[in-house]
Amino acid sequence: MGAQKGKDLLLKLDIGGTFVTVAGLRARQIAFNAETVDVTHAESAGRWRELLAGAGVRRAGISGSGIFKDEASDAYVRELFFDDDIRHWQVVVPDFGTIEGPFQVTALEYRGDHAGEVTFELALESAGALTFSAL
Repeated sequence: MGAQKGKDLLLKLDIGGTFVTVAGLRARQIAFNAETVDVTHAESAGRWRELLAGAGVRRAGISGSGIFKDEASDAYVRELFFDDDIRHWQVVVPDFGTIEGPFQVTALEYRGDHAGEVTFELALESAGALTFSAL
């Protein structure tokens, strides 16, 4: 992946069967993790750890800060948080691809400076199988 503009990373929410951009993220992080299942035993070669392929739990977390696109976008995300609802999201990473699947809003914070705009910080945790589509 070559250099690209970070401002082009978009967060989209499935609203009525259509993915709608709710925010452009100014600062963001996408993390993929997989737990391992250790199956090392007394006869493992050289006592090296052995792992069971395909047995661990995978997860993804997305966090970021920015400005909501409009009042409706803010209301959708805020409602999801307070309802503990799980919805399908898309994260569009330019020149890389799109990550899509169910996520839950696990943190939502608002911040405002006296002479500036109100911004938000948000964290999403995966809640099911995700797909990746390369661009």
